[in-house]
Amino acid sequence: MATLHVFAGSHAPDARPTVRRIGFADLGTAIARGLDDFRAMPSHVIFLSLLYPLVGLVLARLSFGYDLVPLLFPLTAGFALIGPFVALGLYEMSRRREQGVPTSWRDAFAVLRNPSIDSIALLGGLLMVLFVIWLAVADALYVGLFGHAPPESLGRFLTDVFTTEQGRTLLLVGNAVGFLFAFLVLVVSVVSFPLLLDRDVGLVCAVETSVRAVLHNPLPMAAWGLIVAVALAVGSLPFFIGLAVVLPVLAHATWHLYRRVVVI
Repeated sequence: MATLHVFAGSHAPDARPTVRRIGFADLGTAIARGLDDFRAMPSHVIFLSLLYPLVGLVLARLSFGYDLVPLLFPLTAGFALIGPFVALGLYEMSRRREQGVPTSWRDAFAVLRNPSIDSIALLGGLLMVLFVIWLAVADALYVGLFGHAPPESLGRFLTDVFTTEQGRTLLLVGNAVGFLFAFLVLVVSVVSFPLLLDRDVGLVCAVETSVRAVLHNPLPMAAWGLIVAVALAVGSLPFFIGLAVVLPVLAHATWHLYRRVVVI
């Protein structure tokens, strides 16, 4: 029965959420409301406390060698793959604020008591698997083009990437493969996590609704994916610190996008 609940939830099978058609203006509204949530419930301190150890680890590793350098971009791009799962607590904060309930960052942990937590965890595990596969593919592509030896320096690595035939192949193929991973995650998760948080519909219904949301709104959803990718890239400079603001704003905005797309 527990396994059935993970996939089917507690709602009637015929109670499928309705998917609205949205326009580009809805994306702007979602971002504006996400910014408003962030100003009302700033959570950048939490993200800084999580990001600083990561930054310290990267800097420490770079001080001993440059074997991590080829994975810096895949790691940064990978935030787009696991972001929908990492942002769960912020969806909860936006949900509570929308309901007029007094909310602080501590309420982010209420997601652990959500009836859909098993479905959420399973979908989050799928995104983590995709993230690991993406890193493995990116590493294999680099090794296939440049060999196992780490770059001599960061400058040498950048020169190889931007001025050599192998580097151009790495950029072209790497970005193409990364796009496929990002597109897959967008399709299965753009509204599925907020939906599971909002209603105990089960994993199958949540993913199916997310797929329908993309199919009904291909251009706005493509634009949303581009907005997320650009924002994460900008926020990753320098050394990921900007993500302390970018991630919460995108998370809150994703909740409001879900509310504009899905009707329960």
